[in-house]
Amino acid sequence: MQIFIDSADINEIAKWSRMGVIDGVTTNPSIMLKDGVYDIETATREIAALIDPLPLSIEVTTNSPDDMVAQARLFASWAPNIVVKIPHVTYEGVPLYGTISDLERSGIRTNATAAMSLGQVILAAKARATYISLFAGRVADEGGNAAEVIRLSVEWLERWRHKSRVVAGSMRSVGDILSAVTAGAHIVTIPPQFLYKMADHKYSRETVKQFLDDAETARKMTQQTARVDWGA
Repeated sequence: MQIFIDSADINEIAKWSRMGVIDGVTTNPSIMLKDGVYDIETATREIAALIDPLPLSIEVTTNSPDDMVAQARLFASWAPNIVVKIPHVTYEGVPLYGTISDLERSGIRTNATAAMSLGQVILAAKARATYISLFAGRVADEGGNAAEVIRLSVEWLERWRHKSRVVAGSMRSVGDILSAVTAGAHIVTIPPQFLYKMADHKYSRETVKQFLDDAETARKMTQQTARVDWGA
């Protein structure tokens, strides 16, 4: 399993990259706006250079299939490790699998984003998307069994030996992340705040403090014993 950090914050990306726990970065226009990124090209180039050769997914900002192709080609020209996010459908419901297929055939890796169902995963895989972002949190919001959708998607992809990899996203909690992991997601995309929560545990901190306190007590006792022996 891989972890992609879901962020456009260069400081957070750099921090977790140095720790060696992330395998890529995912963004979208909403994340970039939240993180104060207004110049998409400058930020994309900076992040891509920082994590190279790990993949960086950035999303098209148009609803037109033709404009998506043009944007994808532009984005891909900025760095070799860029993956272009293409939604499964336009907001009018027009399927975009042809766009995904055309880009993949031209050598541009795609991330079929905002999938909510096994059916969408199947069609994106047939279009040869490199990644398929399954928005598990939003599936659960609507009362769906997100873990089951992830499990079935991964099983289907592996049974038929498709190259596409499921990226479980739209995480709402650490519990969502662990559910996606145990369901077999190839990749889980995690916002920085949940990485911190995964790393932390009240009793881990208390245990470390106990060890350090005991070590300090032992050091003081050693010093006291040495003074007694010297005095004798």
